[in-house]
Amino acid sequence: MKSIFSIFKRGLEKTATRMTRTIAGMFTGIKAHGAESFDELEALLIAADFGVPASLRIVGDIRDRYERGEIATDADLVKVAKATVIEILKRRERPLNLAPEGKPTVILMVGVNGSGKTTTIGKLAARLKGEGNKVVLAACDTFRAAAVEQLQLWGERTGCQVVSARHGADPASVAFDATQAALARGADYLLIDTAGRQHNQKGLMDELAKIRRSIEKVYPGAPQEVWLTVDASLGGNVVNQAREFTKSTGVTGLVLTKLDGTGKGGMVVALHQEFELPTLFIGLGEQPEDLQPFRAEYYADALFGVEER
Repeated sequence: MKSIFSIFKRGLEKTATRMTRTIAGMFTGIKAHGAESFDELEALLIAADFGVPASLRIVGDIRDRYERGEIATDADLVKVAKATVIEILKRRERPLNLAPEGKPTVILMVGVNGSGKTTTIGKLAARLKGEGNKVVLAACDTFRAAAVEQLQLWGERTGCQVVSARHGADPASVAFDATQAALARGADYLLIDTAGRQHNQKGLMDELAKIRRSIEKVYPGAPQEVWLTVDASLGGNVVNQAREFTKSTGVTGLVLTKLDGTGKGGMVVALHQEFELPTLFIGLGEQPEDLQPFRAEYYADALFGVEER
């Protein structure tokens, strides 16, 4: 079986290659050109989707340590950058918000079209079921037949009940029925899929609020989690997307998908620097085990090309 770190390392290979090229020879450049090279490093980190605030902070820490004589090689520079990244990533770290014992933990998944909500729910169901939990899935994307079929396939594969309705049915009604079913069947988790929507589509954003009200009507205090799935391959463009969703839907955490297909892994740091939200899971490949709980140290090590852990 693959180690967890090896999954992180393989999934972030493209970003690590980009980072290694960015930092290679940087110490020599700083020694020769001083402030000019610090500016160059800032620009390179911003180009790698670390975002402006995080890039300024990382370079500020490197500059400070360099001026104190604590950086003598590229390896020292990487060590400082990695420590700063870990500090940024761990700032919002927290465990899942779980329901009281004997009640299901309800996780509502939201996000734009194509961000990987349905696949993430399927992989999460496989993970939770493998840990011995009873899981119910709710197909609230009633406008896309393929989404319902995809979730039903995951239900068959994982042995989880799927609550669905006819094409075009009211998603809030499906959420209501699924919550009732999860309570009646003594489920440990209810995972709710929703239709993809752009953050500027007011009617669809209002629909999410209606889904939340339906859940709460039958189960006060739920959902315990509202997770925004973010397609990491979009890089820095997701920051505005995340900002608007968090305003409108009470998002409690992030799930970052498709990290294995991009060199833009720096955007995870950008998101953490920008928001008061934790990243709970990350998608690092196609297999169910490639959905992993987020670990700041593993992420930073893989980001900067550490070989073993």
